[in-house]
Amino acid sequence: MRVFVTGGSGFIGSAVVRLLLKRGHEVLALARSKSAEDALRYAGADVHRGDLEDRESLTRGASECDGAIHMGFIHDFTRFDEVCAVDRQVVEALGAAARGSARPLVVTSGTALVSPGRLATEKDAMDVESSGFPRAATEAAALGLAAEGVRVSLVRLPPSVHGAGDHGFVPMLAELARRRGAAGYVGAGANRWCAVHREDAAAVFVGALERAVPGARYHAVAESEVRFKDLATVLGARLEVPVVSVPTEEAEAHFGWLAHFAALDCPAASASTRARLGWVPTHSTLLDDLASRAYFG
Repeated sequence: MRVFVTGGSGFIGSAVVRLLLKRGHEVLALARSKSAEDALRYAGADVHRGDLEDRESLTRGASECDGAIHMGFIHDFTRFDEVCAVDRQVVEALGAAARGSARPLVVTSGTALVSPGRLATEKDAMDVESSGFPRAATEAAALGLAAEGVRVSLVRLPPSVHGAGDHGFVPMLAELARRRGAAGYVGAGANRWCAVHREDAAAVFVGALERAVPGARYHAVAESEVRFKDLATVLGARLEVPVVSVPTEEAEAHFGWLAHFAALDCPAASASTRARLGWVPTHSTLLDDLASRAYFG
């Protein structure tokens, strides 16, 4: 099929574009810059110029295709509420193209705030009414489309999607450790993240698109529980800095806006995803990836 992709030049999106093309699909990818356009054309995709805040352009691009995968996101965590609201509008714009048709739509969400403190599963619904979870706006938009009969499914990503070229939370934590002269964890560091390699995550997106099960939720989670203290310990060893416990009351002073994520306990399971998609992660684990030079130059 011909697939409209947002975020196709990004860290995860570029892996998805490659896999779509490898599987025989055509790709029309959104690009808001010349560099993104060049990267997408080099990969073999066609390009649709526009951006995530141009609703009309998004609907037009999706209307030209047989399905869509939405991975684009404005990664400005200093105005998280605002960019989550934009993301909801993107989902609604893509849904406008899918409404009344058989076009599948795959939307990106996250596992981190599904059920903090316990193992999240695909059956767990995010609390879309909670103002404390602005990312829930994306899932609310998808649920609204599913109620209208749109073939929309959700892929939830872990806090760490890793691999060469990663520019997410882990590299930010590494840079923070360099500046602070210590790799920190909050309290006992027993809080857990989940993780996946970007190539394994790409297979979940493509599988979700090809199966097109309305209302399905998938977890692109290869490792359900990675203790934050273990992550900090590897960072400390690689950077040759001390590994320190940061008291909860001092977390914001140490981690800045990352404090919430550094203390987050958000393990997640993926048994249902593996069974429904036949998905078997095959790439390196997060801690194994951190043993490479890619994260540290």
